[in-house]
Amino acid sequence: MAYDTAPDGALESLLAHARTAGADSADASLSVSESLSVDVRMGEFEGVERSENRSIGLRAFIGRKQAGATTSDLSPAGLKALAERVVEMAKFAPEDPWCGLLDPAERATSFPDLDTHDDARPDANALEAMAKDAEEAALAVAGVTNSSGSGASWSASSVAMRTSDGFSGGARASSYGIGVSPLAERDGKKERDWEGRTTRFLAELPSAADLGRRAGERAVARLGARKIESCKAAVIFENRIAGSMVSPMLGAISGAAIARGVSFLKDKLGAQVYAKGVNIEDDPFRKRGLSSRPFDGEGAPGQRRLLIEDGVLTTWLLNASAARQLGLKSTGHATLGHGGPPGISSSNVTLQPGDRSLEQLMKDVGKGLLITDKFSPSLNSNTGDWSVGVAGFWFENGERAYPVSEITVAGNLIDIFARLIPGADLERRGGVDAPSVLIDDLTIAGV
Repeated sequence: MAYDTAPDGALESLLAHARTAGADSADASLSVSESLSVDVRMGEFEGVERSENRSIGLRAFIGRKQAGATTSDLSPAGLKALAERVVEMAKFAPEDPWCGLLDPAERATSFPDLDTHDDARPDANALEAMAKDAEEAALAVAGVTNSSGSGASWSASSVAMRTSDGFSGGARASSYGIGVSPLAERDGKKERDWEGRTTRFLAELPSAADLGRRAGERAVARLGARKIESCKAAVIFENRIAGSMVSPMLGAISGAAIARGVSFLKDKLGAQVYAKGVNIEDDPFRKRGLSSRPFDGEGAPGQRRLLIEDGVLTTWLLNASAARQLGLKSTGHATLGHGGPPGISSSNVTLQPGDRSLEQLMKDVGKGLLITDKFSPSLNSNTGDWSVGVAGFWFENGERAYPVSEITVAGNLIDIFARLIPGADLERRGGVDAPSVLIDDLTIAGV
């Protein structure tokens, strides 16, 4: 699907129709996307999925009332009908004292090139070959006997945004991915593991064979997993999943949660939340970042900032509505509502690495639990009480001793954050990246 399939001036026409229908102000967005994915299992083709989508969205305001909707009908008649329908809905919407367009003075005026779009379009045969290469490499690892499947995919999208008071901006992005999940077996007992990567550019994907081999080795290493007795011990989250120790903090500093008073960090702005030396960065301008954006969903400029600086919480994540409720300014963290109110989201978040490798962390604490997989996390957003099912390895004398599974770790995130120590092995994997992290004296529930 080409990116110029929308009629020229579609957004401007939609906004004009909204004003004619009685809107005081409005914003509109056009979204165009396409994707292709292929799945295989045990060397056999399982399926292919292709999608192409094009839609236009409108949000209209009448006083402090708002309503929104989307349509895929971009004809002149379709745009006029959408505008009239949305404005009529807004007339009967409840009052929202915090809604409205972002103040024009807070809008972005320049848009950096973030290099987030690749023109490569591998066909289904190429994707199938990538998926098969990954699975074959996994199955070639001694001890791997089966596969839950392997897949490869790509997607591309573009978005354009306009407001009735003059803002105009757009962006394009692409992504490419490979994933595989092999099963290993010994003495009738089976274990599964996985490996996967997503990048903005096709050439940056790791070798499918290398990725599959790592997944196979991980699955075999988990054979013979056992339960352990309940205890308190040092726990290390491997870098592959350590971002999950940052994500709850991001939800807790969302302006919407703060305005509602439903965050365990609601009274921690400017306070020491993590240990000194811990820094967590949010950077919407990272080149080829998976969450990079030249402006946010309301047209506000992004800004590289330390959400946590030397352990101190420095900011909330705010869109215009949450900022108004809190008497603050938007921080450029609005997500595009596309026919509805914007949400709130971080961009590329990184827990900055420390100076000790995973092996050094294990040696320094001597004995504990290395977590390499997690399941079904539970969080009380008001108190910070948290638990998660995990699997991994028990280590002693700084070395892996045996695999473990069917256990749970739990604690209060305020206490956990204060004791979190980042390792040095940072890898770029997604929108929230972290090196391996060590938390001492964490409750482990086993047998």
